[in-house]
Amino acid sequence: MTASTTRRTTAARSRIAAVGAIAVAGALILTGCGDQTDKSSSGSGTADKSAPLFSKLPKKIQDAGVIKVGSDTAYAPMEFVDNGKIVGVDPDIAEALGKQLGVKLQFTSGTFDGLITSLETGRQDVAMSSMTDNKRRQEGLDEKGQKIGKGVDFVDYMSSGVSLLVKKGNPDNIKSLDDLCGKTVAVQRGTVYEDTFKAQAEKCGDKKLTIEAFDTDAEAQTRVKAGGAVADLNDFPVTSYIAKTSGGGNDFEVGGQQSDVGLFGIAVSKDNTQLRDALKEAVDAIIKDGSYAKVMEKWNVKDGAVQSATINAGK
Repeated sequence: MTASTTRRTTAARSRIAAVGAIAVAGALILTGCGDQTDKSSSGSGTADKSAPLFSKLPKKIQDAGVIKVGSDTAYAPMEFVDNGKIVGVDPDIAEALGKQLGVKLQFTSGTFDGLITSLETGRQDVAMSSMTDNKRRQEGLDEKGQKIGKGVDFVDYMSSGVSLLVKKGNPDNIKSLDDLCGKTVAVQRGTVYEDTFKAQAEKCGDKKLTIEAFDTDAEAQTRVKAGGAVADLNDFPVTSYIAKTSGGGNDFEVGGQQSDVGLFGIAVSKDNTQLRDALKEAVDAIIKDGSYAKVMEKWNVKDGAVQSATINAGK
């Protein structure tokens, strides 16, 4: 199963293959059709008025004790369903934010392409779903540049690019796309990652880059593990998660640094600047107190950590 929605749009990158890349079949069954709600987080919250940033929140949210969060929970390790519960990087960061704000960030699962609309209708207060902050989303434009909505503001809390997945020990010393010239790579057919390899093949010229495309990313991973290809390509959080979990962490590692890096942001309605600003302060607070770093370390995505929160810093 592959995803049909686009999480990232930096330089036209897409996470179309990411879901299929990870062994989270149970999570996909739970989240594949229609909206799902994590029942353990349903209902009203109990506000902690003594929390450091509680006073910064809009009164409506103070009274409710909850920030309603829309998310497409089929993108491990960022957000996915495990044993009926929504878990991952974003839920853990949200839990830390909630301690600063004195309210619960309550996740509801829905389709990715409907998350911004849910903010406009007021169904959700924010969207937190590995969503890339870019000018198009800020300005409410479609992919052709036509105005389709008011746009949203982003509180940026993480960076993410694309990364190479190589065999454990990196026997071919693959650190960048340029290191692939003269070698064979594996990739899921029809993805933007295949397009990236094709562009690199042209760059390699006579030092031919051979591309083996497969129906699923799992097949491409198997090819790399067996030594028939030197690398696969995927979004950084996904690559890191595969490297950490496959074979107990003994099958793969990330080759080199991220490329094509963009920012993930918490999307907030442009009409809700008070909530936006409170979230920014909360992100800065969890960075300062170390809880943010613990989450990034836990999920093996510390290379995506930012030094401070920003608003609408995406390009």
